Amino acid sequence: MRHDRRAILGLMGAAAAAGLPAAAAAQAGTPVIEWNAHIFARDNARYPFFAKATYKPDATKFPVDPLGDYEKTMTARGVDRAVLVQPEPYGEDHSLVLDCLRRTSPQKFKATSLFYPKDPDAPKKLAALVKKEPRIVSTRFHAHRGKETYLDSFADAWVRALWKQAVELGLIIELHIGPNYARSAAQAIRAFPGCKVIIDHLAEPKLGNPYEYADILEMARLPNVYMKLSGVDYIAKDAPLFPSVMPFTSRVIREFTPDRMVWGGGTPGIVDAHMKGYSAADIAKVKGGNLQKLLNW
Repeated sequence: MRHDRRAILGLMGAAAAAGLPAAAAAQAGTPVIEWNAHIFARDNARYPFFAKATYKPDATKFPVDPLGDYEKTMTARGVDRAVLVQPEPYGEDHSLVLDCLRRTSPQKFKATSLFYPKDPDAPKKLAALVKKEPRIVSTRFHAHRGKETYLDSFADAWVRALWKQAVELGLIIELHIGPNYARSAAQAIRAFPGCKVIIDHLAEPKLGNPYEYADILEMARLPNVYMKLSGVDYIAKDAPLFPSVMPFTSRVIREFTPDRMVWGGGTPGIVDAHMKGYSAADIAKVKGGNLQKLLNW
């Protein structure tokens, strides 16, 4: 469905005629976009795990048609579009995510990439991938306690080289970081003015201490830095909406503001629950409006 200005105005007009507030109509006219789905396939011969992968799960537990299964999940949850995430076990082999993109419409799916910053050829590999498939919209950096294999610091020369290439390609930097990497990540962001950054999984709060997480909250002061309301199940067990951590998530949302929050993982109802008291228009931004704007989608 195309959500252009005329369609949204039509929805708002229909809402007015029905006695509904314009904000509700604006929310209805904004696509719900998830940035979180990791696609794994059972066919490990066709889609083998990468030799340098940080972990290798049991492929027999995955579906035969992971894309088809995820599309059913999207329909059930009311998700309109998605950014597929390149899973770590496949490393820099993007065969599976590329096949998923080939099977689907550009209006429904885009995807991320993953490379090893310590590989001097990583910037060239990233450029070649984006040239091959322009629907690759991001590259991801991993750095948190328990996962220091990818990089030591965001000040490292090879990290900056890969970051620079991503920025020159117009990609979003996706940071799966823990609080202990916040300061060096912030320095890298300042080194590349105008770069667009999404921090994954609320910056893994359980993998840091309160003093380090204060540095994460400081990153809200940097322009074009977005926080993803995802990975809530990493810090709470009261699914599906995880009300036990609402005091924490409400603080994060307040710092980054609805204009720089995005969502992924679980049901989009998590956004409604954790943004209780915000306007329908603000909630719509987090459910998909901000990603729609970021990705020109």
